[in-house]
Amino acid sequence: SSKTFWMTTGMFPQELIIGFPKCVKISKVAIQCYLVRTLRIERSTSKDPVGFQQCIEKDLQHREGQLQVEEFPLPEFQATYLRFIIKSAFDHFVSVHQVMAEGT
Repeated sequence: SSKTFWMTTGMFPQELIIGFPKCVKISKVAIQCYLVRTLRIERSTSKDPVGFQQCIEKDLQHREGQLQVEEFPLPEFQATYLRFIIKSAFDHFVSVHQVMAEGT
């Protein structure tokens, strides 16, 4: 829902894990967030959310008063879980408003 979001508790790093019903192929990940400075995306193909491997880590641009809209085109990979690690922020609290994964 565009009316809901996930907010950090104020200390970093913070992480958000998204699970899929089965292993899927992903070619692009997009996120809408607010005040995130450094974001790392990891993947796991395990049945449980363990054994993550890093896909990308990026410093995001600060956009005062606006959502950060970031797209990460990636070489196609398989994942059962995606872990988003917010390593640092531009403020004490950040929010994640939408996460999208494209693929098959």
